[in-house]
Amino acid sequence: MVIREIPVAETRPLRHRILRPHESIDQLISHEPPDAFAVGAFDGGDRLVAVGFVGRDGEPGAWRVRGMATEPEARGRGAGNAVLAALLDHAAGAGAARVWCNARVRASSLYKRSGFKVATEEFDLPQIGPHLVMEWRPGGGQATSTMDA
Repeated sequence: MVIREIPVAETRPLRHRILRPHESIDQLISHEPPDAFAVGAFDGGDRLVAVGFVGRDGEPGAWRVRGMATEPEARGRGAGNAVLAALLDHAAGAGAARVWCNARVRASSLYKRSGFKVATEEFDLPQIGPHLVMEWRPGGGQATSTMDA
């Protein structure tokens, strides 16, 4: 598995198919912060199997993880964990005091394994399903990235 920075635009097909098939590409793009840092996991060199991005969002020092998506056949092989670790490393290196996300309930274990804590009660996002706000703070036991520079 190769983990590397990718253009945010390269995340869109997988994000659209896995996370938001009910939205247009323009709506999908509207969820991307202008300073987004995106990462992809490649299986076998050039096949993109997992993506995610992070960018500033909220109070000073707050960053938000968004668009975490993994091909169904690649789940359980560490691709999502590796992408998330790279995103957290980037945010921490850029001075993030807090990283947060709206985590789908069924994906919350991914975030918990990386040191995220549940910050809210469960809530429902229309057409998407049950979510939790989860947060992570640098120095709280994050996994280290193996991203290629």
